[in-house]
Amino acid sequence: MTIVDTSDISVQMFVAVMCFVLIIAPLVSLGALRLFQGKKKAGLSLIGGGILSYFVFQLVSGLFH
Repeated sequence: MTIVDTSDISVQMFVAVMCFVLIIAPLVSLGALRLFQGKKKAGLSLIGGGILSYFVFQLVSGLFH
């Protein structure tokens, strides 16, 4: 096993991955869970919130890139 060199990861890439991992992915996965539980309105609103936050993130990253 070797040590992974993470020194060449930019701050922008780190923030992008953290945004995806902490905001967008949980919203979509909780939405899927609510759909399996039979709560359509809550599930679709969570999935829609995840998609909306993805588009907002893309818009903001496009403005500062």
